Amino acid sequence: MGPSKQPDLTRILRKLGTQDIVESLSGRLSGSELNTLLLKVFQEKAEMSSAGDLLKRYGENRFVQPANADAILLKQLELDILKMAARHTVSAVQLSPVAPLGSSSVVAAVDQNKIISALRGTEVVSDATNLLALYISDMIKTQSVNNRDDYIRLCTTHRHVRAQYFGNIPGMLPHFHLFCMVTAGEDKGSYGFEKQSFWEQIMVYRDLFQSLFGSEIEIILSGRAGYPDTEGLLTRVVQFAQEQYVKLNITVSEPKMDNQYYKGFQFTIKTTIQGRELNIGDGGFVDWTQQLLGAKKERLLISAIGLDRLLV
Repeated sequence: MGPSKQPDLTRILRKLGTQDIVESLSGRLSGSELNTLLLKVFQEKAEMSSAGDLLKRYGENRFVQPANADAILLKQLELDILKMAARHTVSAVQLSPVAPLGSSSVVAAVDQNKIISALRGTEVVSDATNLLALYISDMIKTQSVNNRDDYIRLCTTHRHVRAQYFGNIPGMLPHFHLFCMVTAGEDKGSYGFEKQSFWEQIMVYRDLFQSLFGSEIEIILSGRAGYPDTEGLLTRVVQFAQEQYVKLNITVSEPKMDNQYYKGFQFTIKTTIQGRELNIGDGGFVDWTQQLLGAKKERLLISAIGLDRLLV
């Protein structure tokens, strides 16, 4: 997006008296050189600040305010969920609070302006599934694990930060806790990975809500592009549930083929807790490990549910 479409950027460039500084900094400097320059800029800005300035910035910055969630209840919920996932052979991972710069925008096509970019080639984690995909891809690349003989099943609970402003819309928070799962494997035909990985994750969510909240879940499937036969994929997945005697309310809604985030289909998780109907999570297949490893046979299923809302 050029300066003509960004009034604030145009004003800043005019104030600095240069129109090519963005191109110079991003194109002519290496990552380490840019980092050195920005570190000096922020060091100078910090040294110019007083204690009063710091307190003022704290009061004005929505990203640094504490959450309203009960901290003890949230930690207990995290622990309960991770233990339950472990009983389903899903291994928990404690992620870093930062990810490599571009973790969300390079493979998932999310606008980088929705992410809090940081120094030293990093960004604040806005989606833990992106970081788990990088972790899995790195392990496969270095041959410390393989997903040919069995799937890689990982999960985490993580506080996420996203930069877009939603105003006062209920439930839209600048930072929030998610429980995330990813399953990675190789395609061996007949949608074998898709059927098994999907229902494995759904069983974790079913048991989670039954055990912790005494509630049932409903799964809503919606077709997406990215597979040669989306309708066939959906049919196979639903049939697999019937073959496995999975008793669950499953519906198929209208496809949204122009939504490119998920591939094949997206699923939404609904539940009702103490009379409150919640669209509490979603997931689907993505091509991130295919892109990262340059391997067409790689498959990845991601999903997540919001934890803050379960404590309200």
